[in-house]
Amino acid sequence: MTERQTARSMARDDASSPAALPLPAEIESFRAASEYVRSLIEASLDPLVTISPEGKITDVNEATVKVTGVERGSLIGTDFSDYFTEPDKAREGYRQVFSQGFVTDYALTIRHRNGRLTEVLYNLSAFKDPAGKVRGVFAAARDVTAQKRASQYARSLIEASLDPLVTISAEGKITDVNEATVNATGLPRDKLIGTDFSDYFTDPDKAREGYQQVFSRGYVTDYALTIRHHSGRLMDVLYNASVYRGPTGKVLGVFAAARDVTAQRKAEADLAAQRAKELDRLAELERFQRLTVGRELKMIELKKEIAELHRQLGERS
Repeated sequence: MTERQTARSMARDDASSPAALPLPAEIESFRAASEYVRSLIEASLDPLVTISPEGKITDVNEATVKVTGVERGSLIGTDFSDYFTEPDKAREGYRQVFSQGFVTDYALTIRHRNGRLTEVLYNLSAFKDPAGKVRGVFAAARDVTAQKRASQYARSLIEASLDPLVTISAEGKITDVNEATVNATGLPRDKLIGTDFSDYFTDPDKAREGYQQVFSRGYVTDYALTIRHHSGRLMDVLYNASVYRGPTGKVLGVFAAARDVTAQRKAEADLAAQRAKELDRLAELERFQRLTVGRELKMIELKKEIAELHRQLGERS
């Protein structure tokens, strides 16, 4: 074989070989794309992590380093579940991705190496190789610590109220209550949620009309109702209610607060009864006075007549 033939044969072999090396331009393009993706990952303020099918961390961003207090090199190769207050729940979360393909708003608490806790909601999805085989899980965590603390603070304020508080859906279903509502109805919170708001009053139609007015007008004030306790005990209340909205301004439901006026109504009833008694007594005294005055006037007239008779008799004698 001549030198030229040998060169042609080698060229054909190189061109047909699956192991042919990529061209420099392709390498540079791949490197640029990889660096771009990495910059996007590192720019995220949310902790991002990739997990192998065995549950091992294969990559993290700087936000994950900060939230755990552990360097990237020390994180890679360790169990994903090791950095949470509930390892079993974390393990169950990424396993669900392999069976379902994704998981959304999965609540976990990350534990920093110094003990600080971060409440997060994870969104996880599976990623595949070009052949379609699942290679692992990509997980992004949104820090909701401040949001959860604000929610807990709001909850503590709600529970501190002595007034029954309730939220109602557009369909008239109870979506949340405080302990004062539990005490007023005699039913536990989980038994109240999902039931009709109007079911717990002596006049269900009036109760239904009340929250429907809120949706049409935006609020009601001093709306009188009577709550019936599970035992049959009654509580007179005045409801103040208004709509509450989501971030987009859409009305989500009604927030209603009830002021117990049972004692006030009883005092008003007692006062009215006492006043009625006093009026009856006054009327009786007035009748007695009229009778007495009438008798006295008759006595005066009678005395005058007697005196006149005495005078007339005296003149005749």
